[in-house]
Amino acid sequence: MAVDGTWNLTLKTPMGDRPVTVILTSDGNDLSGKFQAPQGDQEFEGGTASGDEATWSTMFNGAMGEMKLDFVGKVDGDTMDGTVQFGSFGPGTFTGTRA
Repeated sequence: MAVDGTWNLTLKTPMGDRPVTVILTSDGNDLSGKFQAPQGDQEFEGGTASGDEATWSTMFNGAMGEMKLDFVGKVDGDTMDGTVQFGSFGPGTFTGTRA
């Protein structure tokens, strides 16, 4: 599918830009993968993929403690952008390219 692969993302957070890597693997409409950040790696499953759109959630240990990140992304060739909910800290956006 369009979303499969390794993605270098930049999260636009309330505390500035944060680079992360996400590895996405689809199986039909099911999406799983690995979220990689300087604070550590986190595997996830339970996401969805449909055509060029993907949604997934992962836990993240950051400066403000552990929080759930909820992603909604859209792929256009080798680029992806979308929104991310930073737990109770509110929404943000992300952009990225296929590695």
